[in-house]
Amino acid sequence: MAGERKIVLAGDVGGTTTRIGLFEVGPDGIQVTAEHSFASAEHGGLAEIVAEFLGGRDPGCRAACFGLAGPVTGRRVRLTNLPWVVDADELAMRIGIASITLLNDLEAAAWGVPALGPDALLTLNPGRPGGVGNGAVIAAGTGLGEAGLFWDGSAVKPFACEGGHASFSPTDEISDRLLAFLRKRYESVSWDRVLSGPGLADLYRFMLSETGRPAPEWFGEAERLGDPTPAISRAGMTNECDVCANTLGLWARLYGEEAGNLGLKLMATGGVWVGGGIAPKILPILEAGAFLDGFLAKGRMRPLMESMPVHIILDDRTALRGAARCAASQ
Repeated sequence: MAGERKIVLAGDVGGTTTRIGLFEVGPDGIQVTAEHSFASAEHGGLAEIVAEFLGGRDPGCRAACFGLAGPVTGRRVRLTNLPWVVDADELAMRIGIASITLLNDLEAAAWGVPALGPDALLTLNPGRPGGVGNGAVIAAGTGLGEAGLFWDGSAVKPFACEGGHASFSPTDEISDRLLAFLRKRYESVSWDRVLSGPGLADLYRFMLSETGRPAPEWFGEAERLGDPTPAISRAGMTNECDVCANTLGLWARLYGEEAGNLGLKLMATGGVWVGGGIAPKILPILEAGAFLDGFLAKGRMRPLMESMPVHIILDDRTALRGAARCAASQ
């Protein structure tokens, strides 16, 4: 029916934060009508969070979609950084919504990318004017997520991958030493072990070992509180700590290298979007040049890399809105 509106439920489920929202879908687009954020680790599962969000009311939803930080197998997801297993059919019975879609969280972000306006992006590399083609999304936060957008000749179609767990690949001597350092801590050293919040803390520990200095008292206190990453970022951004500043610079270059790897593998001439919770907090570091240096450093492929637009996503609700767009399409 022309002008018909419907309500969909959407969620962006991360290792740290879970966002749930109700959206109204109509001819003029998708508008949020209610939204709330939850600390993921303080809850026993997604159904518990959704029930708390709905508060016993019937939202009148026709469909729901959730982006989750883990690989989707069939209609089940075992989250990577939470002790949760989400089954779409069980969830449907518990929350009373028949049509439920589960996406990897980066696939949900990829659904949201086409709807981003210029105010939601910071462009690091404009690329070739009018470029079209496949796209790539990479996001460092609690872990490292990656996804793609396949260009079918008229539109892009998001798809998931688990490229963040591919093996870390050093490109110079300091990266070689970093790999050796991380091998002492982890059985498998993936890009996720480097390009994440915990990875930034490990990189700082490595940089300390390079200088031969002991860990400062503030770092030990931050570790005891649970997450030293914000303290490292603050000290590096303000140049209060030269080791922290060097850590952020190296981290940015490595982030650019893996973003370039993903761009190459997907032939992302339509664009590379950098999301996640860390990038917006260290924009001056990413703009300073190390990220783009790492992205472009692909030898004979440098001209191709220069043709790829590279954008930082400033809107932290891209994955939530992407999940809503996917639900609306069902």
